[in-house]
Amino acid sequence: MSEVLSFNDVSVVRGPKELLSNVSWNVAEGERWVVLGPNGAGKSTLMNIAAARMHPSRGSAGILGETLGKVDVFELRPRIGLSSTLIANQIPFQETALNVVLTAAYGFTGRWREAYEKMDERRAFALLHEWGMSTFMNQPFGKLSEGERKRVLIARAMMTDPELLILDEPSAGLDVAGREELVYQMAELAADEDAPALVLVTHHLEEIPPGFTHVLLLNRGKVVAAGELEATLTEANLAATYEMDLQLRNENGRYSAFARR
Repeated sequence: MSEVLSFNDVSVVRGPKELLSNVSWNVAEGERWVVLGPNGAGKSTLMNIAAARMHPSRGSAGILGETLGKVDVFELRPRIGLSSTLIANQIPFQETALNVVLTAAYGFTGRWREAYEKMDERRAFALLHEWGMSTFMNQPFGKLSEGERKRVLIARAMMTDPELLILDEPSAGLDVAGREELVYQMAELAADEDAPALVLVTHHLEEIPPGFTHVLLLNRGKVVAAGELEATLTEANLAATYEMDLQLRNENGRYSAFARR
C-alpha cells in the first residue's frame, strides 16, 4: 500500500511553547486511523499539518507523495478532505448548505461569481443526500443545528473525491442520539473499500466507529503510542495519554473508558 502520510520528527514551535515534539507517524492507503488525546495534546495542530494548512517548524511532513515546503499547497489541498471547526468558522452565515458543499470544488468557503458545472451541482446534492441533509440544501448554514452542520461539513470534505479524509472532532457538541447516528455513518464509510484513507480526531473512546484499524495516542505534543487499534489501545497506553488510571472496555467493537477507583 502506498503512503498517504509520512511524518518524520515533526515539531511545531510557537514562541516558547512546543505544540508538537518530534512526531513520527505513517498512514497508508486504506487505513482508518483514530487520533486520541486530551485537550492541548496537539491533535488539531497535527491535523492542520496533515491537511497542508500548516508547515512544521522542524522535521519533514510527506502528504500524498509530496513534501510540505516543496509543493504548491493550493494544488495539494483539493486532494485532502477536511471537516473541522477551522473550516466551519470560515463559512459565511447565510451560505446555503448546497453551496457549502459545492464551493469545495474550487477550495472556496463561500460562493462568489464562479460558475459550476451541472455535474458538480449533482455531486454536491448527492453527498448531502448521502449524509441525510438533502432536504436542508437551501437552508443557511448558520441556521442549522450543530449536528446538521457536522453532516454538511463531512459532505463538503468529500466533494473533491479526496485521497485523504480528515474528520476533526465531528461529534463535538452532539447529543447522544446525534453522536450515535454519526458514528454509525462513519462506520459505514470505514467499511467502504473505495473510501479514502480516514483520520478521525476525537476526545472520547465512545466515538470510535467499528471498522477503524489504527490509533495514534498523543499527550503534551508527543506520541505516546501508535499502531493497530486492538494492540495499541491498552489501559497502560490510555493511562500514559490521559495521565489517569483508566479501565478500558470493548463491547462488540465499541470502546469506553472509566476511572479506576
